Amino acid sequence: MNDPNTQTLEASIETFPFNTVLSFLPIIEYWRAKTNEPSKALSLVARQIAKELKDAPELLEPIEDFTVLEQHYELVAQLMSAVFPAATFETETMGAITPLQDFSFYFSPKFSEIILNNDHELKQPLNMDTKTMHYYLTRLTYMLILEKFYHIPQPPREPLIYTIPDYKTGLYRHYNIELNSSFLKIQHSGENPEITPETIQQLYDNINNLEMWMEVLPPEQFTLEGFYVMKLVDVTDQEVLSSLKYDLLQTDVMLAADRFEQLQEKIRVLFKRPNLQLGVTAFHKNRNTFVNFGNKINHSFLVQNIKDSNFSREFRAMYRQLIQENKPLVVKDVASSNLPEKIKKEILRLGINNIILVLLCFHDETIGILELGSPNSNDLDNFSLSKVEQFMPLFSVAVKRNAEEIENRVQAIIKERFTAIHPVLEWRFKEAALNFLELSETSKQAEMEPIIFPEVYPLYGVSDIRGSSTERNNAIQEDLIEHLQLAENVLIKALELQELPILDELRFFISKHLEKLKQGLLSEDEVSIFNSIKTEVEPLFEYLETTNPELKPVIDTYWEAMDPKLGILYKRRKSFEESLTTLNDAISDLLDEEEEKAQEMFPHYFQKYKTDGVEHNIYIGESLVDGIQFDPIILKNMRLWQLMMMCKISKKTAMLKENLQVTLDTTHLILIHAQPLSIRFRLDERQFDVDGAYNIRYEIIKKRIDKAYIVNSEERLTQPGKIAIVYSQAKEATEYLEYIDYLQNKGILEEDIENVEIEELQGVKGLQALRVKVKK
Repeated sequence: MNDPNTQTLEASIETFPFNTVLSFLPIIEYWRAKTNEPSKALSLVARQIAKELKDAPELLEPIEDFTVLEQHYELVAQLMSAVFPAATFETETMGAITPLQDFSFYFSPKFSEIILNNDHELKQPLNMDTKTMHYYLTRLTYMLILEKFYHIPQPPREPLIYTIPDYKTGLYRHYNIELNSSFLKIQHSGENPEITPETIQQLYDNINNLEMWMEVLPPEQFTLEGFYVMKLVDVTDQEVLSSLKYDLLQTDVMLAADRFEQLQEKIRVLFKRPNLQLGVTAFHKNRNTFVNFGNKINHSFLVQNIKDSNFSREFRAMYRQLIQENKPLVVKDVASSNLPEKIKKEILRLGINNIILVLLCFHDETIGILELGSPNSNDLDNFSLSKVEQFMPLFSVAVKRNAEEIENRVQAIIKERFTAIHPVLEWRFKEAALNFLELSETSKQAEMEPIIFPEVYPLYGVSDIRGSSTERNNAIQEDLIEHLQLAENVLIKALELQELPILDELRFFISKHLEKLKQGLLSEDEVSIFNSIKTEVEPLFEYLETTNPELKPVIDTYWEAMDPKLGILYKRRKSFEESLTTLNDAISDLLDEEEEKAQEMFPHYFQKYKTDGVEHNIYIGESLVDGIQFDPIILKNMRLWQLMMMCKISKKTAMLKENLQVTLDTTHLILIHAQPLSIRFRLDERQFDVDGAYNIRYEIIKKRIDKAYIVNSEERLTQPGKIAIVYSQAKEATEYLEYIDYLQNKGILEEDIENVEIEELQGVKGLQALRVKVKK
């Protein structure tokens, strides 16, 4: 009775529209026909019934007073034995009902227990009201009318499902209602209405329009005599599984607590256990552990209730063992089981003494665990697994799809608010995005939570191109001088052939700037000179070449010297830029290569910047990673790794120097900061920055240290071929001296070590540095 088309028509069926009469004549006629049966047993019963009916003539009449049934209960029971076999009377769920009404005059014990009230009337199902029932019975009656009077076979009956409370468990059950109308006769007053095949087809085309049916076949002309038999077939498992399938196909079933509670209720019905607890925990493949996606997909009643991290780890270890063994865990009695004592104690504290844990898999990939728990031992056992297997794939699909849905929504938030995220920190941004999603469901004013990583240790290093700005300016200056000289040659040659005042004025303009350039280059000079050449000098060349063909060779020489893409002379600057790029790329590639190895040692945040050289920032600490313990030895390892990496960069750049078009030197510096600090992601700038006033000092030093000088000297701190290690505390120098000693023993660093004092920087003083040369 699940036809959605009925919803708009039920209101018109306030009462059952046909006349009805409770009568035993249909079943009495059945027994009369059996008096001469070849079966002696059956004919004997039939003759006995016929004999007793002589003493109960009122049973041959329409029954209006139900007390008559009580007076002749034994005879009624004999009559009903045609439908209610004695062998199955205690086990079948059947009842004889007044014609398409709700009173049962004869029934099995189970039928009475499940669906009858104290007055022997049918209980109202949870899933339909009286109007819906009247609608269904009216339509069924019309099918019987067509069958009897017009010889049209009944179409297959649609399933009629009753949902009825189970008062023993406090849950509910689903029953398929089978109606036997063999002892239901339909009488018509007057002549049968003539109905054409076209009308019948029209009725079937409008099967839900009962007003049309009642107009063609007025119900007051028909009377239903006899009774019908209702049989209840328990289809709870099929209905629950079908309902679970529908629910688990919805996009948000794993994302809302109320939806998950509905799933739990259906699982309780399936197992007939009102106190059963359902849990689902998701598995994160990359971390090889079970995770809580922002209280979304993790509805675990075990892990989520464990506050003590030691217990949580033991539970997770138990779950990981499930993955390794790849078979369900069934614990019928937790109290007497061989589970670890801590786990046993914690499960019992949760009020659970019986559990089943089953892996959820999708295409052979573990995606989570399904948990079932009961306070009563032996409620769930190995036989329960057969039921679990029926719905387990549905949960697997739901967890997979909802995980993907969350991931898509999280990634959308990350792209919108955070831009590109370092893989090591992605877990924290996902967590913030999930929390934001959750807040957004309850508040329109939801804001993204601050993302701060406290207690992290910074490592900073820079490989700089010494004198890159000077080299670039020199290259630009020399290119510009040559450019002007080529243009001047064209104008001098043109003046020899044709005396025009404008040519002489332009030659004077170029001559003046050449003298100025030879004394030095200002940034504004470059732009001004190029604009003048492009707008005033070069436009004349086409005219001069046309009027004076003799100028073509010198003009061709000018154009051949120009870069075809830039339209300017780009020789020395190109050589410089290519040399600079070679060094930068070599440093950057080596950094990436070594950084990949370092991530395997311990995950950390890494970023680099390429300018005239390459600088890198590293932050490492426990708050940056999810569920990985940090130890001070890891920090020492990273510091040594960084120093070794800078040695490799120094040697690499020294080797490249010989093959560069422009000779460029590189300098290398490491800044030590012994105290941990906090870094915060700035939503407005979409980048990390140190957090707190004290930590700002670290950023100031980073910006100024590579240009610093040694105190009371004109010598720069950073020198080609040497690594400068800047520190502010003696213990920092002691630590790095050990690393230097180790690398000297390895033949990587020279023996001499300088310990120098750095001049006071703006706002920073007291810095010192170790300097040591890298062996070639």
